[in-house]
Amino acid sequence: MSLATPLPGAREVATWLASQGWSGARLEPLAGDIGQRRYQRLARPDGSTAVLAVYPADLRPACHRFAATTRLLEGCGVRVPRVLAADCDRGLMLVEDLGADTLEGWATGRPWRQVAPRFRAALEVARRVSRLDPAAVAALSPPLDADLLARELYLARRHFLEPRGLLEDVPESLVESSLGALVAAVAAVPRVPCHRDFMVRNLVPWDAGVAVLDHQDLRLGPPLYDLASLLNDSLFPPPELEAELVAHWCGGEERAVEAQWIEYHRVAAQRTLKACGSYAMAAEVGKDFHRKRLAPTFERALAHLARVPEIASVASRLAATWSRRDGAMMRP
Repeated sequence: MSLATPLPGAREVATWLASQGWSGARLEPLAGDIGQRRYQRLARPDGSTAVLAVYPADLRPACHRFAATTRLLEGCGVRVPRVLAADCDRGLMLVEDLGADTLEGWATGRPWRQVAPRFRAALEVARRVSRLDPAAVAALSPPLDADLLARELYLARRHFLEPRGLLEDVPESLVESSLGALVAAVAAVPRVPCHRDFMVRNLVPWDAGVAVLDHQDLRLGPPLYDLASLLNDSLFPPPELEAELVAHWCGGEERAVEAQWIEYHRVAAQRTLKACGSYAMAAEVGKDFHRKRLAPTFERALAHLARVPEIASVASRLAATWSRRDGAMMRP
């Protein structure tokens, strides 16, 4: 399996950078995401910096969307990198450099009492995103609907669960019906604007709050999707902070929170399974930098699945198989 698509050549990139006043800048490759975009930090002798994003041919529509979502998010007061220059038809974009540390990196090694305020600030940013004009967001990308949610779980099955034998004790019919019921329940609620990948690796500490990266996939989705992404990807808050943030997102009313906890677990279960599939697919094409996230993310998924009525029986079998085999399966 290959995900490679053509990227602009080095000479083309250098010529374009020179036309933007960045000739001779020092280039530092940056860790990419699971997709095929490439990033480099540019540094001039005077100390000014920027980030170059290079898009392969089939992802150039995402470049145009990034420009559009930048305008939308700036308009509602969300801090995002400014677009300094762009030629999306050629797959090239220069954006403001907001620093080397994502929220994940900044938080590593710090006590949660220092990290928690950033999570609270991130939740307020997610609230602003959810209040964007739904029509404007709907025009950008297809919604995160039942079809897309189901496709993500299919990829998780094919690339993570099945190759590791995690479904060997679960009848196929039960897998199909349970996952189908999970998707139907997640997709049944009215959709709102969401970032789509609102997690700590796409957030940057900024002033006392956070700035937002990688927002080109903004779309309509489940109301709790960005909350579930924030609390269940790469950096997992302690239970008391998780409970506080879920309660805050749901309005702080006890009855409302009780009614939405199951919805939260459903969305978080789908999100974490989807992440396992993405990490496994990346590893298949030689991108091993997310392999370390597989085990903790799947264990997070199991915890949420166990609390979802539609799939709890499958979750218990998955957990039993995982407990027998996780060490061997997670070795590179």
